[in-house]
Amino acid sequence: MGLDQHRAQITADWIDTASGEVERARIAPADRAGVRRFLGRFRGLPLEAALEATTGWRFVAEELRAIGAEVHLAEPAETSARRGSKKRAKTDRADARHLRELLLVGRLPESWIAPDHLLDLRARVRLRHALVNQRGEWQQRIHSVLYHHGLPQRRELLTRDNRAWVEQAPLPATAREQITVALALIDALHAQVDPITRALRAYAPRQPGCRALMGHYGIGALTAVAILAELGDARRFSSSREAVRYAGLDITVHQSDQRRAPGHLSRQGPPTLRWALFEAAQAAARRIGSPDRAYYEQAAARLGGNRACLAVARRLLKRSYHTLRELGEEALTPA
Repeated sequence: MGLDQHRAQITADWIDTASGEVERARIAPADRAGVRRFLGRFRGLPLEAALEATTGWRFVAEELRAIGAEVHLAEPAETSARRGSKKRAKTDRADARHLRELLLVGRLPESWIAPDHLLDLRARVRLRHALVNQRGEWQQRIHSVLYHHGLPQRRELLTRDNRAWVEQAPLPATAREQITVALALIDALHAQVDPITRALRAYAPRQPGCRALMGHYGIGALTAVAILAELGDARRFSSSREAVRYAGLDITVHQSDQRRAPGHLSRQGPPTLRWALFEAAQAAARRIGSPDRAYYEQAAARLGGNRACLAVARRLLKRSYHTLRELGEEALTPA
């Protein structure tokens, strides 16, 4: 069965492999109750189903598993690429049929389905990352307002002394309103981020995979949780190089004949994983006593600080891959 999922409706296309009969259906509304009603007819029957790893896949996969179906999660970009370059009709029915056909012939590009506790951990890590990013954006807005009105630059505006300076800075009424709103939102974000941060820090020492990752210089509690949540079961990667590609830390190269464009990060993987690795790399590269300090200094002399830090991040990712792979199933044990 192939399932093409949208918020309003889900298109299903399935084939009876014994008779060759093909059937289609549309599930609306596309909520848990509607999916459960539709799947009731397949309960107890051998069923394999494929759906793309887009928003909403989790509850559909849960309902499929509840009736004993085998669930395959397709990687959207690669699934689309396997249509080929020929112009074809792009409809929900065609998409569902395409998934079903790829599954039937064994060519479906599959994504790993993490266990529920790891999906929940990943959601929490990403929530914290999003909140921290928003807090940083509001700080940048304060910097912009201050600069726009000719005030001197100050770093770390949220320290006690600098915040008092910001609150007393001579500004027009409109600019003062912008600053007041920004500070209020930053305070609100602080209130949401801090409990999540404390919970994740407390989780790391209790979880076997996180404890093992924290054994690498530069990886702390928060970054260990993020790496575990996003990388998941390292055994699904055939090599550490494949894990680097998954993280989006590989260098893309475009070359034709004798012309070669400068390489760039692919940035195809989870942003939270790249953030965690870069944060860990900064700690591992710049502290005296770090095993990566000499490598960082050599790379920084040739490439610059940021690119050298990315090189250290790739090193840490490869070490994390081997550590989690050696732990095997124990690395994913819930705390």
